[in-house]
Amino acid sequence: YSNPYLNPYREFQQWKHHPDVAKHLKGGECIAYGARCLNEGGYHAIPKLTFPGGALIGCSAGFLNSVKIKGTHTAMKSGMLAAESIFDVVSDESAATGVEVTEYEKKVHSSWIADELKVCRNSHASFHTPLGLMGGMVHTALSSFITKGKEPWTLTSTTRDCDKTKPAAECSEIKYPKPDGVLSFDLLTNLQRSGTSHEGDQPAHLRVKADKAHIPEEISITKFAGPEQRFCPAGVYEYSEPTPENGNKRELVINAQNCVHCKCCSIKTCDQFIKWTVPEGGGGPAYTVM
Repeated sequence: YSNPYLNPYREFQQWKHHPDVAKHLKGGECIAYGARCLNEGGYHAIPKLTFPGGALIGCSAGFLNSVKIKGTHTAMKSGMLAAESIFDVVSDESAATGVEVTEYEKKVHSSWIADELKVCRNSHASFHTPLGLMGGMVHTALSSFITKGKEPWTLTSTTRDCDKTKPAAECSEIKYPKPDGVLSFDLLTNLQRSGTSHEGDQPAHLRVKADKAHIPEEISITKFAGPEQRFCPAGVYEYSEPTPENGNKRELVINAQNCVHCKCCSIKTCDQFIKWTVPEGGGGPAYTVM
């Protein structure tokens, strides 16, 4: 999306009040909350799957079927293929340590994982053509039900999500209604339902890249109105009010303890200035029914 004032969390809360949606939620109870970016690159975005001593499996490798929004089955299958490939290697007593199990990648590309992802290989890229939304819907229907991914062309989307954000001066600020506490909820109330927890004395796992340290205060907040304040579904990012002590600048504050590990900040921040690292001690959301 291009408008830096858009707030995905509040858009979702507002959507729940649509009559056709609200009627299904009436009388229900919100029992959990979570958020996750979907790696929708699909078949064309699958990276090299092996390296010495390890392999990429499941969602970390991008095996999500982005049309069905399903990936558990492909993740499980990739784990089975990895296990088979690794077993063959560790069973060989002469195998060296830190070996690269290249057979795993071959098995993935010759399995139904690849066959399924090839069907929707052009689907999401089709929405980023000059034909827009309707063109994408028509192409997705064509490839999903008729050509089955065998169309003789490959569509590409080469613009990063962060580069699609327009300057705040070119956009209108969006006013959202207050949550009613029944169908819609404020962010911090929902955040409690995620069970997220990080040790308070550990180093922040969300870090501004050293070569882009100037971006938050000099570009993001001044030119783009700090979109990370809005797209983060956990209230991790906020900007301080300007004071004489800080040179009347609005400084970025990172509340890393709130993080639900959605990975959005490493994708959508201006020039991707955030480096997402693994937190200590397995900290993060404690999803139970999601």
